[in-house]
Parts: sequence; C-alpha cells; structure tokens
Amino acid sequence: MSEEVFNSNAIGDKIISVIKTIYDPEIPVNIYELGLIYDVMVNENFDVKILMTLTTPNCPVAETLPVDVENKVKTIKGIKSAEVEITFDPPWTQDLMSEEAKLELGIL
Repeated sequence: MSEEVFNSNAIGDKIISVIKTIYDPEIPVNIYELGLIYDVMVNENFDVKILMTLTTPNCPVAETLPVDVENKVKTIKGIKSAEVEITFDPPWTQDLMSEEAKLELGIL
C-alpha cells in the first residue's frame, strides 16, 4: 500500500513539473506559478483530473491551453488518462500568483 501512495506522490510531482513547462502566451510566467492550476487529482488507476482557470473568461487561449495541458500530462509514463476542467469559481486574480511570478512581473 505504501508503495502505491509513494508512486502517486511521485506522479503528482511529475505532473506539476510538466505543468510548469506550459506558459500563458500573454504573460511570461508558467501557468502553475500564475495560479491557474487549482487542483491536480490522481486516482489509483493513474487517471488525472486537473481543475484550472484562465486569467479571463475571454482568454484567447481558452480553446487550446486546456488541450495543451492534457496532452503534456498524458506524456508522463504511467498516466492512463488526463482531463482538464475549466472553472471560473473562484475567478482568477493576481493574488493567486506565486511570489516568484509576482517578482518576475514586477508586481512585488
């Protein structure tokens, strides 16, 4: 049992690492540091569900960014499937950005 939990944690770390390679095309910060990823869930079958938001409902990449996230997460060895769900509750604000992202954008 502990091996399964360990593997799940390792997969979670790999998912976050992959998500950190995806950038919002209008902001030079990855989508994880921007605070666009609300939750990453991995079940015992290594099916992944990602709850994320966009900077605005009219975001120009609303159609392509979630697909990009799904496709990149699916490349991780051991992942069976990946699904991204978009939500605007709560709406994204600059407060969701990491300190690193705020520094990079000159907000801090």
